[in-house]
Amino acid sequence: MKKFMMAALGGTLAGAVFTTQFAGPILAQQVDQQGSVYEQLDLFGDIFERIRAQYVEEVDSADLIEAAINGMLTSLDPHSSYLPPKDFSDMRVQTRGEFGGLGIEVTQEEGFVKVVSPIDGTPAEEAGIEAGDFVTHVDGESVLGLTLDQAVELMRGPVGSDIIITVVREGIDEPFDVTITRDTIKLTAVRSRLVGNTIVLRVTTFNDQTYPNLEDKFNKAVEELGGLENVNGVVLDLRNNPGGLLTQAVRVSDAFLEAGEIVSTRGRNPVDSDRFNANPGDLTEGKPVVVLINGGSASASEIVAGALQDHRRAIVVGTKSFGKGSVQTVMPLAGNGAMRLTTARYYTPSGRSIQALGVSPDIVVAQPPRRPDAEEGDEANPRFRSEADLRGSLSNDSLTEDERKQAEEEQAKAEESAQLRDEDYQLAYAVDILKGLSALGPSE
Repeated sequence: MKKFMMAALGGTLAGAVFTTQFAGPILAQQVDQQGSVYEQLDLFGDIFERIRAQYVEEVDSADLIEAAINGMLTSLDPHSSYLPPKDFSDMRVQTRGEFGGLGIEVTQEEGFVKVVSPIDGTPAEEAGIEAGDFVTHVDGESVLGLTLDQAVELMRGPVGSDIIITVVREGIDEPFDVTITRDTIKLTAVRSRLVGNTIVLRVTTFNDQTYPNLEDKFNKAVEELGGLENVNGVVLDLRNNPGGLLTQAVRVSDAFLEAGEIVSTRGRNPVDSDRFNANPGDLTEGKPVVVLINGGSASASEIVAGALQDHRRAIVVGTKSFGKGSVQTVMPLAGNGAMRLTTARYYTPSGRSIQALGVSPDIVVAQPPRRPDAEEGDEANPRFRSEADLRGSLSNDSLTEDERKQAEEEQAKAEESAQLRDEDYQLAYAVDILKGLSALGPSE
């Protein structure tokens, strides 16, 4: 027993010696790191005081500190930033669906402001601003070298005032100016329309109104069609949707799923990770779904598209999405400001991160450029003559009056589809997919 105790004690002592041998350098390294941090803070204080005392013009101390804080955050990634009290207040208003501005969601790339997407029905969208455009100047002033918040501040102004932005667009050789009149932006989170027996739900943003709007619009469309049995499917249009609230993305995804993971978030610390699962109940009761995306579909839009794609609940059509796969947490700070900090990445149910990659559609369908008006005349779309156009042709005596009316209705629907292809080729493609699935009937 005495030998056992000695052996145990020896082992403990050996462990203590082993620990001591390595703890010294580790502790010294930590002390060195802390010392280095303090030295850097002293350097910051020295520079701050020299600017206050010796800069050519008198500067506001609060502005200097705010710029330093924002510089520290924006050096991390394009989505982390400091929100002064006014910006923080504006952000909270935006999530409720109404704010003043141009109506564009922007990010920063290579020093310039890049348009993630114009928002439907806003001055920017009506002026022809497109996803992927680069804004290089605002009212003749270059945005190169400015932070994203500074560039956005340049674009703000009184409702009703004009702003001239200089745009660089892929495929156009020279930059061009666009004049936009600022307005109050009232976001309609979800709009709906019927194309034949297909319900099209256009989701423009993910704010507090999104899921309630989607549910309401869907139910009204079903009622208009005379019941769910008359619905052949749903097109969920997420094109040019810049994202928004994670909670709303989860609720919209859940609306079409019966079970399973929707999205998971993984932070630097395990405690910051989370997982969101679907609850039983499918709003459409299993009707086919097509999701439309493009390069302006970002963040929350990509969560929905990725979740429905991974569960094989929807066919994703369009072009590759924006690729914003990170989560920002807004943390209120003293003085009524806030810090927007990237705290996690999100992952689709299959475990893939779409950060910088985007969601790839199951069927790639690009939106063709609009044809010049001169090409839209009769010469560009000649009408071929048919048997019915020939003088003296025989009539079809096999159709009853009801069958004839049905044939005319089907012809009218076909012409409506053709017109939709001219107006919105991607949407027409999605509707055609649902028509084809409906024609095949339910699978056994």
